[in-house]
Amino acid sequence: MPREAAAPFTSYVLKVANRCNIDCDYCYVFRSADQAWRNLPARMDVVVARAAARRIAEHASRHALPAVHVVLHGGEPLLAGPRHLARLLDAVREEIPHTLTTRLELQTNGTLLSEAWLDLFERYEVTVGVSIDGPPSANDRHRLTHSARSSTASAVRGIRLLRTRPHLFAGLLAVVDLANDPVEVHDYLAAFEPPSIDFGLPHATYDAPPPRGNPDVPEYGLWLSRVYDTWLSRPGHRHSVRMLEDIVALSSGVRGSVETLGLAPPATVVIESDGTIEGVDTLRSVGEGVSWLGLDVFQHSLDDALDHPKLQHRLYGREALAEECQSCSLVEVCGGGYLPHRFSTANGYRNPSVYCADLEYLIRHVRASLHRHGWGNERTTAAPP
Repeated sequence: MPREAAAPFTSYVLKVANRCNIDCDYCYVFRSADQAWRNLPARMDVVVARAAARRIAEHASRHALPAVHVVLHGGEPLLAGPRHLARLLDAVREEIPHTLTTRLELQTNGTLLSEAWLDLFERYEVTVGVSIDGPPSANDRHRLTHSARSSTASAVRGIRLLRTRPHLFAGLLAVVDLANDPVEVHDYLAAFEPPSIDFGLPHATYDAPPPRGNPDVPEYGLWLSRVYDTWLSRPGHRHSVRMLEDIVALSSGVRGSVETLGLAPPATVVIESDGTIEGVDTLRSVGEGVSWLGLDVFQHSLDDALDHPKLQHRLYGREALAEECQSCSLVEVCGGGYLPHRFSTANGYRNPSVYCADLEYLIRHVRASLHRHGWGNERTTAAPP
């Protein structure tokens, strides 16, 4: 199998908290086959953040990167507390040279946002993304508190507060649920005027398939196609929908911005609260220990992760895919689907995505729309942000 040069990491996820104040039933951290979080520190220590930042700076220097993207994640990262998170951010700032452009972002469920938090984000120039699946009937189907109460009102309060400082608002993230109406979900999220909306497919494998009403119908593809049609028909909205914009970009030969599509090697590496290094932490949905590399920021460089045997899919591109994917006319766009979604006990990751039919339907739907509207349309040919 011909090996390609290992592409450097450009996005670094720091798990600053390993606990959460709500209990989403689809969570790949707390509700997956891998329960590693139970043995990890509840929050990242400053010593770990400092070592992680040194490794990021070292990696960026070695590969002459002009910029890096650091994402504060969890669990719920706000559980780290504002004073402690400020210390973590100070450590990151002190170890990453000012000459290196560093984009800081935080992903939260929004329920704990306050003016004090926004003041902190303002001070450290951290943009904020919020996870919410739609209106209360949609969001509360999966995103309840530990006492089984609605989390929607608290999340909405947080989003409205964030909107008062729009330069800090990174966007919204929603997980697709076939039980929800796609138009209602899109329009509800769009009403918050986010700069972007991300729709994620539920993490699933061949051993644990996604919920479907009819396995012979590309229901997720149909759902997302209705989102696409709605998004395109609402010229008053200025938000992007990253998955859809990436399909447009990849179809026109432009590199996309998400790792779930296309053939570009994944650019993200995860650093856990104890300093351990993981490639794709969503592989926890596959099984116990699957994402574990045996590396940490105290003893290993991020270059050590580049050549790790568990990350060989990064090195071989198209050749790492199932044979039917390699010969598919849509492979440049779908990229074989997201790595965890390809897994089966029988064949490992040498399978098409469990969402193969859905991705095919969606890509063909978007392409047909582009041809109807004309490639010169500004909305449909804009590169992803």
